[in-house]
Amino acid sequence: MTLNAITVFCGSSIGSKNIYKDIATELGAYFAKNNIKLIYGAGKVGLMGVVADAVLDGNGEVLGVIPQLLKKEEIVHSNITEIIFTKTMSERKVIMSKKTDAYIILPGGFGTLDELFEALTLQQLYIETKPVGILNVNGFFDATLQQLDTMIEEGFLKLKNREMLVIDNSVHGLIEKLKNYKVPKNTDSINKIVQ
Repeated sequence: MTLNAITVFCGSSIGSKNIYKDIATELGAYFAKNNIKLIYGAGKVGLMGVVADAVLDGNGEVLGVIPQLLKKEEIVHSNITEIIFTKTMSERKVIMSKKTDAYIILPGGFGTLDELFEALTLQQLYIETKPVGILNVNGFFDATLQQLDTMIEEGFLKLKNREMLVIDNSVHGLIEKLKNYKVPKNTDSINKIVQ
């Protein structure tokens, strides 16, 4: 699979440990070096800003997509290659979905988890077949992944849907897994998918 553009979902905060900033910088530098366009939430703050700055520092391309209601000078990154303003958060996700080849999730808060699970839900329903990857640096997502395993054990999630999620703790490892991702065959009727 060719990855020309990847959407990155991550925190508007920087986190409490330097490792999060370091991995965001490494990811952005990797994008720039490998001519991968960054699509993200257009922020200049937190890990979002760190990833974008690293791509820009390497002369890479950055597309930011942000709702008008968040259009504040202290939030919006004014130096990115292109910016699209939307009316709603939902419209923002639709635009990102249309322009991306894959998703990478870095540490973040409620918004990041919302974006992760929406991308996975679109996969589960075969509305979208783009790989979704977690960069599990410092074991940040271990508890989230454990919750998914609990959902399987308790009969609320199918193992094959859990396996749609690509996981690695290194930038290179995750990108390679995303490139080699194979879309699972849809053998369920819609009634079985939504159970």
